[in-house]
Amino acid sequence: MRIFSLEGKLAAALFGWVLLTAAAVVAVSLWLDSVALAAFVAALALLVPSLVLARRLASPVAGLIRALSGSVSAFGDGDFSFSIRNRRRDEVGDLVEAHNELGRVLRDQRQNLFQRELLLDTVVQNTPNALVLVEPGGHVVHANLAARALLNDGRAMNGIRFDQIVAEAAPELAQALSGEQDALFSVQLGEEEETFHLSQREFKLQGRTHRMVMLRRMTRELSRQEVATWKKVIRVVSHELNNSLAPIRSLAHSGRELARIGELAKLGLVFDTIEERAAHLGSFVQGYAHFAKLPTPQLASVEWRPFLETLGQHSRFRLLEPAPTGSARFDRGQIEQLLINLLKNAGESGSDPAEVELAIRTREAEVRIEVRDRGPGMSEAVLAHALLPFYSTKRSGTGLGLALAREIAEAHGGRLQLANRPEGGLSVCLTLPQPASASAAS
Repeated sequence: MRIFSLEGKLAAALFGWVLLTAAAVVAVSLWLDSVALAAFVAALALLVPSLVLARRLASPVAGLIRALSGSVSAFGDGDFSFSIRNRRRDEVGDLVEAHNELGRVLRDQRQNLFQRELLLDTVVQNTPNALVLVEPGGHVVHANLAARALLNDGRAMNGIRFDQIVAEAAPELAQALSGEQDALFSVQLGEEEETFHLSQREFKLQGRTHRMVMLRRMTRELSRQEVATWKKVIRVVSHELNNSLAPIRSLAHSGRELARIGELAKLGLVFDTIEERAAHLGSFVQGYAHFAKLPTPQLASVEWRPFLETLGQHSRFRLLEPAPTGSARFDRGQIEQLLINLLKNAGESGSDPAEVELAIRTREAEVRIEVRDRGPGMSEAVLAHALLPFYSTKRSGTGLGLALAREIAEAHGGRLQLANRPEGGLSVCLTLPQPASASAAS
């Protein structure tokens, strides 16, 4: 037990008071010659001094407790500027020191948080992306400078209903912002057309669901990508033309020499080779033209069984499950071409032909057609670029097969997904939306 601890101080005070009480009883008993009467008189005489002593001992502790209570209430209100002067060296003094240290830590954290918020606000305000935060009631609670310039002529937007701002925006912009999905769209702003990417997310802030709207200008980025794509197209076309025209030119020269020296028997081989290279070149150009001029899908009801029988005449595959009954709705020619290409790729993957599988599953609002193989699959880098136009890992590939398949899928409102199978091989999944009537028929 420390001498200057609260317990030590109380023990010393009580011990002194007991000694004083005993001395008073002895003194009074000598005067009155009665111990009981002396004890009663001494207790009555020391009652008021006892109360004064108790008040004197408790008053500093009670004052500190009141100060601590008020300071804690201030902490609860977010005011961390309070500290308490401490002169005690007991447990109460330790509590005051801990309280003052807590206040210092909270002040430092508040300062650091304020600096981070200031930095974040500076970044948000100066980003070229337009950011708008909308509370559950539909009012704007935050909009950066880019959002004000784009949506409200540079004026503040806080407190204004977001749908009111949307209603006054350009028609294309208003249509995109009225939905709840991400979108890529173009808007005529002044004399220039700007392309934007719209991203919308919901998150909880102070227990309430808020909506974050972000508009990113994509015109410059798309222009760079367009130039890069054109350069790649030019390189691919130039490479393919040179690969065909160089041998044709050489063969034409050889044919002229053979005709000059009279070796006409060898001219047939020369002409056959020239014809083969010209046919390859024509097929190459036709593939590009087909990709660039994909017609709008002509949706029609397609019976599954005849469709799969026709598909089986072009490519070999194993149907994993019994063919669905009824029909689906899509452009038969385009989907047939898409699946022929996928099955051809699966057959050329090095997979056992018996392991090329086709699975069809119908759901309430979509149909999923999956082509699987047991080839080597694709690396992560190839998977990331396989659906891009002109990207190919084949020596003589044009890079249009999977790109055309994706184009057909998206023209139908569907999607094409590639994934490596856990046991080895590749899975290509085509998802097509279906009207309720077609789904019910399946």
